[in-house]
Amino acid sequence: YVAAVYEHESILSPNPTALVDRRSALELMGRNLDIYEQQVVAAARQGAQIIVFPEDGIHGFNFTRSSIYPYLDFVLHSQSVKWNPCREPYLFNDTEVLQRLSCMALKNKIFLVANLGTKQPCEPTDPHCPADGRYQFNTNVAFSDDGMLVATYRKHNLYFEYAFDTPPEPDYKLFDTPFAGKFGMFTCFDILFFEPAVKLIRQYKLKQVVYPTAWMNQLPLLSAVEFQQAFATAFNINILAANIHHPTLGMTGSGIYTPVKSFIYHNMESYGGKLIVAEIPVITTDYRTNLEKTPGRVSEKGNEQLPPLFYAEMMYDNFTFVPVWGEKGELQVCANTLCCYLNYRRAVVTDELYALGVFDGLHTVHGTYYVQACALVKCGGLSFSTCGQEVTDATALIDFQLWGNMSTPYIFPLLLTSGITLDFADYMGWKNNHYFIIKNRTSSGLLTAALYGRWYEKD
Repeated sequence: YVAAVYEHESILSPNPTALVDRRSALELMGRNLDIYEQQVVAAARQGAQIIVFPEDGIHGFNFTRSSIYPYLDFVLHSQSVKWNPCREPYLFNDTEVLQRLSCMALKNKIFLVANLGTKQPCEPTDPHCPADGRYQFNTNVAFSDDGMLVATYRKHNLYFEYAFDTPPEPDYKLFDTPFAGKFGMFTCFDILFFEPAVKLIRQYKLKQVVYPTAWMNQLPLLSAVEFQQAFATAFNINILAANIHHPTLGMTGSGIYTPVKSFIYHNMESYGGKLIVAEIPVITTDYRTNLEKTPGRVSEKGNEQLPPLFYAEMMYDNFTFVPVWGEKGELQVCANTLCCYLNYRRAVVTDELYALGVFDGLHTVHGTYYVQACALVKCGGLSFSTCGQEVTDATALIDFQLWGNMSTPYIFPLLLTSGITLDFADYMGWKNNHYFIIKNRTSSGLLTAALYGRWYEKD
C-alpha cells in the first residue's frame, strides 16, 4: 500500500502561556491546518491511501493547563457513537478542528491520522476528575477515507505535559483499513513503555502502527529515526512515524519503516516541512532473521593485556566502557547481571576512538524506566571522557558481532551510521539466551550499534 507521513514545522503561538479566546486559537490552528490541507492533496495525488501528521502539529506546545483550553476540541471517547464531523458538524460544539480534518479525508478519499488537544467534562463524583471539572487529553484521531471518525487515542505516557491529563485507563485503539488491515495507534513517549504500545501490538497481533510524535533527538541511543526503525524491527511491523520539525529544539526525524527497509527524513539544517510517500508491503509473514553464523565466544587467553575499564556518562546514565582499539579484537564488559561481548574488525583503521559500553539499571532523567544496553559507540574525541557524547559523523567501517545475555525479551537493535542514516543488520536474534546483532561492513561510518533492552517489569 502507499503511505504518507508529513514532518510539519508548526506555526507556534508567540506566547503559549497567554490566555486567548477560541477565535484567536482557531485562527492560529487554521494556519497549520491550511498546510495540512495542501499536504493531504499532494499525498493523495501521489497515490497515498493513508497520511499521518505529527504530535502537537496543530496547536504547538509549552501551554499551561488554562492557556491551552481555547485550543481544545470536544471529542466523545465512546466507540459506540458513529460520527462524520464533515457531514454532521452540528452534532457537537467546539469541533472545528475535527471538522476540517474529517473534510480533508473525505475530499481526498484518504485515511488521515492527526494529533490535537481535546476536552471532556467530568462529574465531581468521578474520583479522577480534575478540580476544574474537565479532562484535557493529548489525542490522536483517525478518519476513514469517507471522513468518519474511526478511532481516538489519548496519550498515556505524558512527557512533562502539564496542560494534559493521563487517561484513567490506557487506551488500546486500532482502526481497520481495506488496504492493509488493522492499524494500531500511540504517541511519542509511549513507544518506550509497555502500556499501551507493546501490549496493543501483542494483544491484537498488529502489523501496522501509526505514530504521531514530537521527539527531541538524543544521541547516541535515542535519535528519532534510529529508535523508530529499531521498534519496527523488534516487533516485525510497519510504522508510519510523523515527527515535528523544529531543529532549534532538536526535533526532526520521521519515516515510513518496514522491518527490512526505511524511508526516512532527518534534517537539522533547513526549515520547512517534508512529505514522505512510500509504497510498502503489507506484512503477513515474520521476518525472523536467521543465525546460522555462530559467533565465536570471547577466548580466555591468559596473560594478554586487557584494555582498561572506564566509566562515562551516556544518555544521563553511568555506563561502564572498554575502548575498542586496533584493527580487530574480542571484548567483554559487564555490569550487574548483564555482560556484553564484541568481536570486531575494522576495514580501515582510522584515528577515531570507539568504545563498548554496558548499562543495566534504572534510567531516571526525563522519565523513569529500566534499561539493559550493550552499545558500541563512536566517542566525541580521543579521550575516554568523550565517550557517550552526541556524535553525528564517522568514517570507520567496522565488521562486528555484538551480543549480550539480556534478561528481557524486548530488545531494540540500533544501527546508526554517519550523517544520521540507517543501516540494517545482516543477522539478529536469540541464540543460547544471548541476543545477537551481526553486521559485515556498514554502508557508511559507524556511529552506534547497540542492543537497547527495555526490562518493563523493573520500571
